[in-house]
Amino acid sequence: MRYERPQGHTISLYLRGGEGTRRLGRQMASGRPGAVCVLPQGHSSEWEISDTFEFVHLYLPDAEARRYFAEAFDRDARLMVLPEATFSEQPRLALAMERLAGAVRSGESLAAEEAMGEALGLCLSAGVGARPCLKGGLAPHLRRRVADHVEAGLEDALRLDDLADAAGLSAFHFQRMFRESFGVSPHSYVRRRRVERARHLLAGAGAIADIAFACGFTSQSHLTRVFKAETGLTPACYRAAAKA
Repeated sequence: MRYERPQGHTISLYLRGGEGTRRLGRQMASGRPGAVCVLPQGHSSEWEISDTFEFVHLYLPDAEARRYFAEAFDRDARLMVLPEATFSEQPRLALAMERLAGAVRSGESLAAEEAMGEALGLCLSAGVGARPCLKGGLAPHLRRRVADHVEAGLEDALRLDDLADAAGLSAFHFQRMFRESFGVSPHSYVRRRRVERARHLLAGAGAIADIAFACGFTSQSHLTRVFKAETGLTPACYRAAAKA
């Protein structure tokens, strides 16, 4: 398999297998679980694949990557450098990519956006030497505005950009200032608020499937999985215990 100056940047993490994958022209370059590849736009590479593997592959259009770089690091987008890496050990980047894969599998779009931003930030910070240093959280009126925005949109698929817009910030800066203010990530906060609304609605007689959709979950099974993780009980058991 050959890539000849493809458009866009790619970040990949091998989740399972990969030992049968080699990048030709690189000594001792073969895949393995946990190995990371970062391939900037315009690179050329040739690969030999002799076994099955599972990996998560993040594709980033160049314009989107440069916009993120300019917002996150307050630098001219033309100065962006994405260092190339082949089967490298980058534990923090690997963890972010694992979270991305898990969020996509479970349908957690907000968690996926957070993980994608973390992965991209880690890759780009390698090209500028250090991550930006951000201090302080959201102003009180912005905290209230964001919290109100979350409550009003719990039944919808809230996106990181939507929450950042409510605060008048870029997604990169919002994510870090939100954590400073609320003590958790936006995804964790939204998830807890959805569970709290579900607890309130379970006191009534509504069908659990309807409650799931009213709280922004994609299905009853999605609600059950998240609700049990947060409370230790399934929605049905929680309802029964509350009525006992």
